[in-house]
Amino acid sequence: MQSPPIVAIMTAMEITRPSELLRQTLVGRVRAVFNDTENGEQPVPPSDEALFERDSPIRLVHADAVSMMIGGIRSLLLQMLHPHALQGVLDHSNFREDMHGRLRRTAKFIAITTFGHHDEAEKMISRVNRIHEQVHGSLPDGTRYSARDPETLAWVHAAEATSFLEAYLRYVRPSMPLAEQDRYYAQFAIIARKLGADPVPQTRVEAEQLMRHFRTQLRSSAEAKEIARLVLTQKPDNAPPAIQKILGTTAVQMLQPFARNMLDLRHPGLAYVPARIGAKTIGKTLRWAFQQ
Repeated sequence: MQSPPIVAIMTAMEITRPSELLRQTLVGRVRAVFNDTENGEQPVPPSDEALFERDSPIRLVHADAVSMMIGGIRSLLLQMLHPHALQGVLDHSNFREDMHGRLRRTAKFIAITTFGHHDEAEKMISRVNRIHEQVHGSLPDGTRYSARDPETLAWVHAAEATSFLEAYLRYVRPSMPLAEQDRYYAQFAIIARKLGADPVPQTRVEAEQLMRHFRTQLRSSAEAKEIARLVLTQKPDNAPPAIQKILGTTAVQMLQPFARNMLDLRHPGLAYVPARIGAKTIGKTLRWAFQQ
């Protein structure tokens, strides 16, 4: 009888190593948070024919699970301060019953448009554009809003891009060169323009200028505060409560003081110290697990 190939033997030995079992367990837990595995949803396989080449800034930033979760929470808190973005969520979303589902769908959009085959990315963008066509209505004062409004889309994009990159700089790569940061904004702008956003920042300086431009349009409201509470107290399936607490604490700390005040959120104070350590530790562990 022919003996098993040496590669197969080594692979079997590798899988039985405790460290490899731990790595696979961690990968499985994270994938279960971001994918509706009960309904057969699978992770997005990275493609060499994506909209962006491998190891480019957008793929590096969007690949880090922990900083993306922190940035995602911060981004959503910011977005709800814009009356048009807020009203669209209130009128056309079941966020109260399925906050985790909403965040999971956003993560899936980011994954497909960043890492998926360019054909799949274009299909996803077209699908979101069709959904946005149905999202329109009126503010309490009678002002009309639409999810296809270029400036509202620009606000959502700017809140996401600045939050994702800021979290990456803070928790993964503080020394990221400014030229790479600018390239991140230029790459992410490609997706934003396909969604109809305008204006779209191409550099870090332009992103900061655009955020200052939107500052006068933001409003505090009971509804925005309610969503903030829901976002920060959600308990996603397969995510330990302690980790969710760390993510929420670090996201709130990253908010500008005016945004915290408008949402009735307090600076975490000394609680930020262990949360920051926890976020960095979890981030390093997951980068090891995903072999990044």
